[in-house]
Amino acid sequence: MTNLRHPTLRALTRYSAVMCLSLWGAAAAWAQATAWPTKPVTIIVPFAAGGGTDIGTRIVAQRLSQLWGQSVLVDNRGGAGGNVGLEVVSRAKPDGYTLLTGNVGTQSINPTLYRKLNYNPDTSFVPIGLFAELPFVLATTASLPAKNVKELVELAKANPNQLTYASSGNGGSPHLSAETFKIATGTQILHVPYKGGGAAMTDLISGNVHMLFASVLETSAYIKAGKLKALAITSKERVSAMPDVPTLQESGVTGAESGSWLGLLAPAGTPPEVVEKISRGLQQVVSAADVQQQLLAQGAIAKTGTPQDFVQLIANDRKRYARIILDNKLTID
Repeated sequence: MTNLRHPTLRALTRYSAVMCLSLWGAAAAWAQATAWPTKPVTIIVPFAAGGGTDIGTRIVAQRLSQLWGQSVLVDNRGGAGGNVGLEVVSRAKPDGYTLLTGNVGTQSINPTLYRKLNYNPDTSFVPIGLFAELPFVLATTASLPAKNVKELVELAKANPNQLTYASSGNGGSPHLSAETFKIATGTQILHVPYKGGGAAMTDLISGNVHMLFASVLETSAYIKAGKLKALAITSKERVSAMPDVPTLQESGVTGAESGSWLGLLAPAGTPPEVVEKISRGLQQVVSAADVQQQLLAQGAIAKTGTPQDFVQLIANDRKRYARIILDNKLTID
């Protein structure tokens, strides 16, 4: 009969038990990642339906559903600049079945802009991957005499604080894009914030304000109809939806690239194996030619990358926009 009272035998027994548990845990994690998903996946979009973040997410969600053989549902949870939806995801079970579409506003601007958040922006989420960039257009009212960016800058410098720009609200990416433009060009242009992009666009078309930075998705129909003028694209490259519109760089303005991007995140604690599987699926879907064309048709540019790439993008943009927010003393309670 084995004497388990012997110290060496007791130690060996404990070691064997620990090893068994470790192997069982690793096997369970591997099995979970291999089987995932076994039920529908929900992607929380922290904005109302119909905007660029929502439309881009739905394009990707449809293809992920086909790839995984499970429904991928989009749940719009708008409010507080996206913070309502982020709080929902931060409290969700970290099993890969509740995901978040974040953008530059929710992940890189809000942590500095808002004095209080009901989640920790640094520890509540695990970045999975980027899937699209949303370039902005510098659009002006049709009656503005400036025909290009050079003439706009000259007009603004000749009339400091006489030109106005609209935004969808204080601290949003359209607001900060305009502030970035002002810094890069040394101009003084007055900010007129609105409660939402729709109201801002209406007043711009009416001529009550002079200019606006907004996504291609929001502006293209008005530009094509001649109700607005497009002076420049804010991304590094032109977009196929507006091939004749030059970039800010081509227009002689450096250091003013801006816009938004879209990427998937999961609640903190989601198993790394599941995060990696979602990341691989996302990259596969976004690399498909038809998905890229669908995104382009909406004024978005398909982008892929690893979770680590996405972490770096969020950090770099947070640092860049934090400077503008702090310099302009922008805060929201």
